[in-house]
Amino acid sequence: MIGAERTTQAKNLATRRQWLATSALAAGSVALWPAQTLAGAPEEISHSAEAIHQQPTFTASPARVFKALMDSQQFDKVIQISGVMQSDVMAKMKKPTEISRDVGGAFALFGGYIVGRHLELVPNELIVQAWRVGSWDRGLYSIVKFELSQLGTGTKIVFDHTGFPKGDAEHLAEGWHAHYWDPLKKLLS
Repeated sequence: MIGAERTTQAKNLATRRQWLATSALAAGSVALWPAQTLAGAPEEISHSAEAIHQQPTFTASPARVFKALMDSQQFDKVIQISGVMQSDVMAKMKKPTEISRDVGGAFALFGGYIVGRHLELVPNELIVQAWRVGSWDRGLYSIVKFELSQLGTGTKIVFDHTGFPKGDAEHLAEGWHAHYWDPLKKLLS
């Protein structure tokens, strides 16, 4: 019986040595592969993605700012103050403002020219949306994030917009000021 145990131990030892040797060889091979093979081809990675980062402030509380962004009637007032619906293009947009209050819920703004879904909602603190402009290619959505925080007696929004078509950054950045932040400040003052 002792001889059989020694034979089994010897086989296990050989198997462990083989496994260690094979593992070391495999690890060494991975270390020698070119970095681009592991990371993907260079043409698959964007090194020129555009993004918008803004930090508007408001004299109203985070709860009041959140409501203005998430309530259909309140946001209609923002749209009216912005005057954007008087333009020739926007005057043709007829869909009413609709803003769901649920994660996964849809929204339609500016006559349906801006549409999307809520990805994450934390009342009075955070809104993350899949957001698109009606003129973009079908199925193309960007991500917008409104992070609200108390700033004295008012509110600061840390705002980030990513994933939009290249070349749209300047137009979108101006639009956020003209159609969101400036009229929102007027509404909340």
